[in-house]
Amino acid sequence: MASSRRPPASSIARAFAFTSSTSTSDESIREANETLNEAFGTSASTSTTTPASVSTPSTSRSFATLTHVDARTGKATMVNVGAKATTAREAVASARVYLGADAFALVRDNGVKKGDVLAVARLAGIMGAKRTHDLIPLCHAVALDSVSVDLTLAKDEHAIDIRATAHCSGKTGVEMEALTAAAVSGLTIYDMCKAVSKDIVIGDVRLEKKTGGKSGAWSRALS
Repeated sequence: MASSRRPPASSIARAFAFTSSTSTSDESIREANETLNEAFGTSASTSTTTPASVSTPSTSRSFATLTHVDARTGKATMVNVGAKATTAREAVASARVYLGADAFALVRDNGVKKGDVLAVARLAGIMGAKRTHDLIPLCHAVALDSVSVDLTLAKDEHAIDIRATAHCSGKTGVEMEALTAAAVSGLTIYDMCKAVSKDIVIGDVRLEKKTGGKSGAWSRALS
């Protein structure tokens, strides 16, 4: 049997109406809670739920370890190299283009319709190094002393190994120039051979070594 103390539905409705009104007074809320307590045996909480704290990026975090990020604002910036000493600098980068058997045979035999793949890719790599500052937003325009690109056929893997070397006497390194030379050379090989195979893969683009500058010499072989 239902309890004789259970209030009519109209009272409960009024209670919810009280709690939903933005202009409800504290007294109305108290009365509404009493009505709900009579109906359900528990009072409705008037306390607000505190949401879990949400982590937000700190504006005071230090970006000092990233030279192209402003330590104060966190925004991308071009490094001021004006106070740096002019030193001899060298960088060597490499890449590998996996051609597959058919395309590799055509490159080896100089049978690609577009022409001598190795010769064109070598020149493209040199040209790419000279345009690095136009391609990479925060790179300085470096006065290169020399750029060389060497291509070697790796017959067991049906691949072409690319090795690019850049030299300059300047205030900033030439790592990006060497890497760009290797990458553009690889892209050129892909372009000249794509009619033969769509399975060509350009991979292993990486810095092999660098010398000069404040950080000194570094070599992947010794790291």
